[in-house]
Amino acid sequence: MEKRPSLWVSFIPIITLMVILTVAIKLFGNDALSGATQIALFAGTAVCSAIAILLYRIPWSTLEDSICNNIRHVGSGIFILLLIGAIAGTWMVSGIVPTFIYYGLQILSPTFFLFSTSIICAVVSVMTGSSWTTIATVGVAFIGIGNALGFSAGWTAGAIISGAYFGDKISPLSDTTVLASTICNVPLFKHIRYMMITTIPSFVISLIIFLIAGFVLPHAGITSVMEVADALKQTFNLSPLLLIVPALTALLIIRRTPPMITLFCAALMAAVALIIFQPQLLSQIGGEGGIRPIVAARAFFISLYGSTAITTGNPDLDVLVSTSGMAGMLDTIWLIICAVGFGGAMTGSGMLQRIISSFARRLNRTTSLVASTTGAGLLFNICTADQYLSIILTGNLFKDVYKQTGHEERLLSRTTEDAVTVTSVLFPWSSCGMTQATVLGVATLTYLPYCFFNILSPIMTITVAALGIKIFRNKPATDEQEPANVE
Repeated sequence: MEKRPSLWVSFIPIITLMVILTVAIKLFGNDALSGATQIALFAGTAVCSAIAILLYRIPWSTLEDSICNNIRHVGSGIFILLLIGAIAGTWMVSGIVPTFIYYGLQILSPTFFLFSTSIICAVVSVMTGSSWTTIATVGVAFIGIGNALGFSAGWTAGAIISGAYFGDKISPLSDTTVLASTICNVPLFKHIRYMMITTIPSFVISLIIFLIAGFVLPHAGITSVMEVADALKQTFNLSPLLLIVPALTALLIIRRTPPMITLFCAALMAAVALIIFQPQLLSQIGGEGGIRPIVAARAFFISLYGSTAITTGNPDLDVLVSTSGMAGMLDTIWLIICAVGFGGAMTGSGMLQRIISSFARRLNRTTSLVASTTGAGLLFNICTADQYLSIILTGNLFKDVYKQTGHEERLLSRTTEDAVTVTSVLFPWSSCGMTQATVLGVATLTYLPYCFFNILSPIMTITVAALGIKIFRNKPATDEQEPANVE
């Protein structure tokens, strides 16, 4: 009989990975995602492979096939990430996102400031697909406005982060949303629609709290936001006609057009809108020199794949309109490839199945399964300090458990997002927590009590599972498909 890895041996590569990640984050901080984290994943893969080959005589070809199979499964997700990078660039420089921001700023008032801040950050985050970009740009501006209005930094930061992470979570442009759906083998828009069941109630409750706080908390008076609005208006040709692009994109989504086609059309339409609506920016993007059509063509391509920097006269807005296109997604793609390679080695060696079998014997009820997935996601966030890696580990760890117990994959993808994506910013030592605390100038533990959406999300996902709301079951896996019960 073939000898299989024991449970404690199966945890050695994961422990190794966590130790090296801790060292990498200590040495490189937020820059760890630019290479150090990937090296940690390679090290974990190497330890897993060495144990499998030396102790259990598993041939390298088996491990290699498993790694390549895992990478093949995320191929479509990688293409989607590249298209997301293209949209992030084109929607910004074409004036689409600035138009949303400009009109959003017009509705700010002291009483509704926290409420409006959360909604505006949510809209911008949906449009950009990035909570980090939203917080580092619009969020920084709102912190200053909130201080002038007399709101505490914790309340303002909580409203910003709640809105930004809500938008990030439901945006088809978000890399974490794409990653969670890809890892769990759930179509992107199906994943987003299913998340609405837990995400919308959590955000509505948060908005109600911010609305009440606006009436209860003292504030100093009306603060003008015309400086920011004027800088946008002077830099871009803002027009309601630009909203045709997101409207057509929404139509494609409603008609359930495949994600890659939808995103490609959205990026292409925005690149065309850049040439039509922002001719004054073409030389800044495409470079000086040459005849006008050549400059426009260069700007068209660069907005899709490369870095753009537009001067607005406002430092905060300069950061907002600076984009990196497809090239900006390469670090994330590199991380995903390394992470799924680690998962492939864990699968090929039988170690992941050994860990899964220990869970599968104990998790039969929906509530306990969802609660355990939520707990594991939080634990991975605490231990790895990285939301991307936590999503991958949680998805891979429970994928076969959900299949074995007859639960749909979209329940796993939703629970993973509820537990991992939105809570990563609540831990001071995580890459998200460190980044947002630095960007906003507000300590993580200061804003944590006011991040109502982020706190409610994991609670809501367990509550919805316990109530049995929209919980669907597939036919359970056969005995042959179940993980081996190893003593």
